[in-house]
Parts: sequence; structure tokens; C-alpha cells
Amino acid sequence: MKYRNILVTGCAGFIGFHLSKYLLDTHEDVKVIGIDNLNDYYNPLLKEKRNEILKNYENYEFIKLDFSDWEGLVENLKDKEIDLIVHLGAQAGVRYSLENPWAYIRSNELGTLNIFEFARRFDIEKVVYASSSSVYGGNKKIPFSEEDRVDNPISLYAATKRSNELMAYTYYLYGIKMVGLRFFTVYGEFGRPDMAYFKFTKNILLGKEIEVYNYGNMERDFTYISDVIGGIVSAIEKNFDYEIFNLGNSKPVKLMYFIELIEKYLNKKAKKKFLPLQDGDVLRTYADLTKSEKFLEYKPKVTIEEGLKRFCNWFLENRDWLLKI
Repeated sequence: MKYRNILVTGCAGFIGFHLSKYLLDTHEDVKVIGIDNLNDYYNPLLKEKRNEILKNYENYEFIKLDFSDWEGLVENLKDKEIDLIVHLGAQAGVRYSLENPWAYIRSNELGTLNIFEFARRFDIEKVVYASSSSVYGGNKKIPFSEEDRVDNPISLYAATKRSNELMAYTYYLYGIKMVGLRFFTVYGEFGRPDMAYFKFTKNILLGKEIEVYNYGNMERDFTYISDVIGGIVSAIEKNFDYEIFNLGNSKPVKLMYFIELIEKYLNKKAKKKFLPLQDGDVLRTYADLTKSEKFLEYKPKVTIEEGLKRFCNWFLENRDWLLKI
């Protein structure tokens, strides 16, 4: 790999953890500097578990840091040799953005500005950053292509992610290579407890109701974590000045089938509570991968059946502490 010293923001988050672990497992000459504020948006135990695994690697350095704090960011990182930033840290969650909008502006807007400005001031060659399929909003054209207009977000979270893409373009004008990745419903082991698949699994095992929105009439382009990591690594290794790519599975899954699979792998039926569509939710996501296949050579391999089987097996093996989250 061309880059030797990689800063990963949100290193104790779901995708940040898996990327850091992959880089450390596969590249002995790569050092990962990870920053995370270990906030309590969801139970910090999971972030601590992820981070403890990473701390077993000699080439991993962790700094507890909130990147929305400009002075703290500079003070902690100014003397580090960093030649690539993978910016995965963010305030996640569509629904929570309806309750606490300030957290999204602080982390996703100010925080991302700080990361991009740090790259400019300290002559970092390239930034790969996380965007989201939520930027497509309620677009009717299916599947979602990077060429589509994305001017109608239906949540503040989506608006901040679209703003990040526009902000990235202005920093590309300074000569920094900027690559944005629109993730489509990423799932897998060590995933986020606020995501539906995690909550469904936990509540089914506990014998609690699961909340099924829009009465189950929804579809999601679920993307397994290892496929997403492959896409990120390709975006790191290939040379682009400014691009945005979809990273999805391009196979939308009906919500009720998704629940049936979890029931099958847990060998337990769910108690379902059917509810109307929530504010901020979209009915369907579906990634057009034409551009990603051409330029990133991105080809997702893990089916929803295989991915959920792996997740459920992992959950069952770790149920003692996962059920407490």
C-alpha cells in the first residue's frame, strides 16, 4: 500500500473498527492512528470492546479525541506523520437527528470541516470520507446513481452528509484528493446497536416486541461489512482527484424477508409490533453500482442470507454481553 501512516476517525465505530483491523491484519508496514471520542450515543461498552481488540496491534495508536474541537485536534495530531485520512467518524442515525440536531451540526459539519482543514494545513495528500445513501432522500428514480440530483434530503443527518460532499469539493480545489463513499445500510458483526438488525436480534432473543415500521412495507439495500471494507480499501489505493461512489449491494431486501431470516438463524419467532412510517425514513434504497464497478472494481460478494447468518452466529456466541447493550 502506498500510504504508511493512516489516520482513521471514528476508529471505535462500526466501520472504523473493521477498516482499522483489516489494515493492521493485512499490512505490517502500515500504522493506524485512530481517533474517537467514545461518546454515549449508544452503549460505550461496544466501542470499548472494539478498541480493546485494536489495541492488541503494535502498529495501532489510539487517541481519545473529539474532532469537532479544532485546538485539540491540532495539538494531538500536529506532530504525527499522516499521509492519508479516512474520515469515518460522525454522529450517526437518521432518527436521532430529529431529536438532537445540534449534535449533527457539531460533529458532521464542524467536525468534518476541521478534518478537511487539518488536511489542508498539514499537506495531507488524500482524504477518503464517509457519505451516506440517505443523501438520495425520497428520490423516485431507482436504482440510485451518483449522477442523480440529491437536493431533497428528508432528515438533517442526510443534509449534513450532502453538505460534506459539497465541502469536500471546495477542499479538492486546494489540491487534496477527495473521495466520498455513499454507504448503503451496512451491517455485520460488531455493528451498531441502534440499527434495526441489531435491535431485532436482541429483542427476539429477549422475547420482546420488535417495531416494524410502515407495516413492513420497506426495502433496504443491506451491505455486509466486508464488502464495504473492500470498497474503502479500493478507494484508498486507486488514484482519484475528486469522486463520489456508491457502496451498496444492489439487491434491495424486503423488510419482512429480512426479519424471517433473523428468526430462522435464531430459531425463534419475533413478536412484531406494526407501526406507521417514521419521519426521516425512506421506503426503498437501491444502489446503482455501475460507477463503483468500473472505477473501484467493486463487486459485493456476501448475500443477505450469508451475512445475516454470520451476524446471528456472532451474536449468539457473544450473547452474554451483547444482551446488556
